[in-house]
Amino acid sequence: MPTPTAGSLPAPQPTRQARRPETIELRTEEDLMTVRHAVRAAAVEVGFSIVDQTRVITAASEIARNAYIHGGHGTLLIEFPYGDDGIAGLRLTISDDGPGIADIEAALTDGYSSGIGLGHGLGGARRLMNDFELRTAPGEGTTVTITRWTRP
Repeated sequence: MPTPTAGSLPAPQPTRQARRPETIELRTEEDLMTVRHAVRAAAVEVGFSIVDQTRVITAASEIARNAYIHGGHGTLLIEFPYGDDGIAGLRLTISDDGPGIADIEAALTDGYSSGIGLGHGLGGARRLMNDFELRTAPGEGTTVTITRWTRP
């Protein structure tokens, strides 16, 4: 059997091994940078293109920043699900114990901000990801779960 040359090697594919979820605490501004690095590494591992890596990192950064600023702190859970058809994904769940979101519809509208931001965080994250779930109640905190698949 001939030895494969560099040009004949197949492109690396994401492995189907179950990877343990990773949790990052959001307690300081430095933790927001840790989120970006960890999400980038996970996106590379899943096999996302550079464009999709940027989408996932941007969405994660926006939601994590919201948890830190509005919730006072929070957590990020990074998971590696597989769809029914075997496609790889990256699921990020960001939770906080902050005041919650009183008006979800307004919070998802571009330009709405309860702070000093531009108001593109939640709505922008929803557009950048394939799946978006928001659970919140006033006084009970907020949990946002976003997922990007290698193929939509």
